[in-house]
Amino acid sequence: MELGFLGLGRMGFNMTLRLLRGGHRVVAWNRSPDKVQEAVAQGAVGAASVAEVVGALAAPRVLWIMLPAGKATDDMIDQLVPLLSKGDLIVDGGNTNFHDDKRRAAALATHGIGYADVGTSGGVWGLQNGYCMMAGGAPNDIARLTPALDTLGPPDGWLHTGAVGSGHFSKMIHNGIEYGMMQAYAEGFEILQASEYDYDLAKLSHLWNQGSVVRSWLLELAELAFKQDPKLEKIRGFVEDSGEGRWTVLEAIDKNIPAEVLTLSLMRRFRSRQEDTFTDRVLAALRNQFGGHAVKEK
Repeated sequence: MELGFLGLGRMGFNMTLRLLRGGHRVVAWNRSPDKVQEAVAQGAVGAASVAEVVGALAAPRVLWIMLPAGKATDDMIDQLVPLLSKGDLIVDGGNTNFHDDKRRAAALATHGIGYADVGTSGGVWGLQNGYCMMAGGAPNDIARLTPALDTLGPPDGWLHTGAVGSGHFSKMIHNGIEYGMMQAYAEGFEILQASEYDYDLAKLSHLWNQGSVVRSWLLELAELAFKQDPKLEKIRGFVEDSGEGRWTVLEAIDKNIPAEVLTLSLMRRFRSRQEDTFTDRVLAALRNQFGGHAVKEK
């Protein structure tokens, strides 16, 4: 099939390459032209503007957006609408809030333009391993996307999850679970590191992936990280979040679901970004006041 691909970042560029290697015709655009040229060198049709992307595609068109969630994606859709025709399809493969999906789909329907949301997991390894994709949208729209989804994913690597919004909702929960799993591994390895034993954490990670109940791809990545930097001395423990963990916790609150592990994992990420917090200074001051415990002065 042919499709326009808008956004050639870490995910988008590799997805474009995988589509090209699968024999698809991809018209590629990116804000910075150097990435477009890289894609052209791999067989893509380059476009210097969004209008050029649309013009290079035969109707009915498929436009796949891989941009940051929120304003950047909304702005791109606003650019596309005047250029598109009835029967065209917009796909958002980023990490969008499912509420935005439903709003966009309703607005686009008034123009006769379809909308599908594809929650995409696989990170920078997706080019090699394939992407796990959760696709929300009307059955006929997902059917149109099937050739691309089959190429992007490994065998059984994608699922039509239901109506618009369901793809990104399931990806949101997927990432919330990921937060909890990562936090559990991180805490366990810290206890191992602080123990009286001199563990080789890379070898232990490898061992645990040989039939252990805690085996996972995340543990494979831990093994790789420990091989590259056994004591993780080259990085700072500053952990960002891209939004899905927050949305998962908010959804749990709205539905009165006690998601303790996921919530605390999110809070721990916030904590990682702070140094010498006022909270900790209050705690130290209180211990000093009631118990005479020593404090460390600046």
